[in-house]
Amino acid sequence: MSKLILFNKPFNVLCQFTDNSPQSEQRDTLENYILHKGFYAAGRLDRDSEGLLLLTDDGALQHAITDPKHKLPKTYLAQVEGEVTAEAIQQLTKGVTLKDGLTRPARAKKVPPPAWLWSRTPPIRQRKNIPTSWIELTLTEGKNRQVRRMTAAVGFPTLRLIRIQIGQWSIQSLAPGESTLLKNQSLKTKT
Repeated sequence: MSKLILFNKPFNVLCQFTDNSPQSEQRDTLENYILHKGFYAAGRLDRDSEGLLLLTDDGALQHAITDPKHKLPKTYLAQVEGEVTAEAIQQLTKGVTLKDGLTRPARAKKVPPPAWLWSRTPPIRQRKNIPTSWIELTLTEGKNRQVRRMTAAVGFPTLRLIRIQIGQWSIQSLAPGESTLLKNQSLKTKT
């Protein structure tokens, strides 16, 4: 059985262990947070997104987690600009047409601001006369910057994005930058 690290990736951290940019422009990487050697990210999370990242020491488990054939659900909380409408939620649920095609149907619902959520540094930009709202969105595919593109396509740009669950694994009570090591892990798939 494999070992798996659940990591709550902070905002502005690269999903890799090294940064190839010039020394003067070095950015925060996984190397500053993951002390265990021999672990690799199973999937990715954009630098400007936060939340659950899985890392494993097992190439087969890494492949199983990222392989589209498993359609592993990934759940996100998106803080969007504006008061999200029922019509927008319905569009997200049915699938949204993006430049690279129609997205698969998703589970989407408007949710209250999460009481447990940590503050972000730097905070999101806020406009005095424009409210924000929260959407919980579960996808079974992984197009590049998909959640951000989907919410923008239905008229509600994403201001903050937090992944809270991948398959059977969730962020639980990990604070940003914290991780936990799980042993004897395997992918539970529906048959």
